[in-house]
Amino acid sequence: MDMAHSGCRGMIKKILVCNRGEIARRIIRACREMKIYSISIYSDVDRASPHVTEADEAVFIGRSDPKESYLNMERIIEIAKERGVDAIHPGYGFLSENPQFAKMCEDEGLIFIGPPSSVIKDLGDKVYARTLMKKNGIPIVPGTIEALEDEEDLIKAAAGGGGKGMRLVERKDELPFAIREAKEEAKKAFGDGRLYLERFLKRPRHIEFQILRDQFGNSIHLFERECSIQRRYQKLVEESPSPFLDHQLREEMANTALRVADISGYVNAGTVEFLVDSEKNYYFLEVNTRVQVEHPVTELLTGVDIIKSQLEIASGIPLRYGQKDIIPKGHAIECRIYAEDPERGFAPSPGKILLYKEPSGPGVRVDSGVRQGMDIPLEYDPILSKLIVWAGDRQSACIRMIQALKEYVILGIKTNIQFLIELIQNERFMKGKLHTSFISDMEISKKDDAELRQLAMISYILVKGMRYQGVEKEEIRSQTLSPWNRLGRWRL
Repeated sequence: MDMAHSGCRGMIKKILVCNRGEIARRIIRACREMKIYSISIYSDVDRASPHVTEADEAVFIGRSDPKESYLNMERIIEIAKERGVDAIHPGYGFLSENPQFAKMCEDEGLIFIGPPSSVIKDLGDKVYARTLMKKNGIPIVPGTIEALEDEEDLIKAAAGGGGKGMRLVERKDELPFAIREAKEEAKKAFGDGRLYLERFLKRPRHIEFQILRDQFGNSIHLFERECSIQRRYQKLVEESPSPFLDHQLREEMANTALRVADISGYVNAGTVEFLVDSEKNYYFLEVNTRVQVEHPVTELLTGVDIIKSQLEIASGIPLRYGQKDIIPKGHAIECRIYAEDPERGFAPSPGKILLYKEPSGPGVRVDSGVRQGMDIPLEYDPILSKLIVWAGDRQSACIRMIQALKEYVILGIKTNIQFLIELIQNERFMKGKLHTSFISDMEISKKDDAELRQLAMISYILVKGMRYQGVEKEEIRSQTLSPWNRLGRWRL
């Protein structure tokens, strides 16, 4: 076992949180409850951010460019040593899945709150991870280094994630250009241009299992989250339990997730991700070696504080729960609130928040990284907050989410709140008929609806013109091509 994980005696006393926004606040809150001293870092555009004032101490790290602030590994380690911290929590994004940074922490005697650097490296290499899982009998999405016959193929970056370095190839003659383009993007994003091919599953479900594994080999799962609602391969809405899984498939996938953790030598909180097709065949996708954006869904469902569990595991404390202690109740849904404009292809929408009012009430939780009057910078991910609701069943949770979204007021910048309301209200979403192309299908449907409205308006104008020319109403009604006869009433 890695020394940085086995050498801790007792609870961590002081933590450096090398992140920003809502996840930094979430970690700081857990530290406060556990009486752990917290230190935050901030860039020049984050001076007024809540995570700066809420930590016990805050240190300026550099300019807004992530390379000079939240990705500046040497400076972060320097601050940690100067301030005498025991551990570093990377949150998600930035350095959270960077094996080089985790190794630097280990070499300096600092506890990296996450799995060992060797595990991050192995699981971060998608080709190695796929090979390892296949060797151990874990089902993976079929794929080779060459195009598969008579199927669409998906090019993916070996060191990638978040949709970067991914290209869908529908014809073989598209392959050379797509490979060049994906390789260039992967090199820029990850410093590694290696690619692999994966068979493209049409309209699968994206279902992941939250796992916890301590330094003594004890592991539990906290059940699944369905994350099928995505745009540009980025999750937007997550929920638990999945409306698709039956008891038998849930048990089978959960046990597979625990096997993945054992096979890889995992330690701490992690997420094993799967794709599930319409026939309920499931395939290993990857392991996210960090806390997930959507972890509050599981916390509301199970009552387990995942951040606190991370800190305890990193401190060398055995898991406090056995699998039989984890009893999920009700239904939880999370919506990610972004500073972006859905009408412009979800383009980022930086600017000043002029008015900010969060929803509240029974079963409503908001994990936010912003406040009123704050400037939202362009340099970082545009996530503002996460809205999570819990109710006794899925239908009630959907209704509660819609109401909470309608109560959420953010003025001064564009957000995706109205888009999320329309999404949750969608009939297919309410029925749980989800897949990873749901949003793109929804946008096509809206485009078709817009074209129908245009057709109705044109027909209306033509009909009025016919009336002005003395055409009888009965004659107009007899026109079978009229959208009024075919589509019913329209409000123009």
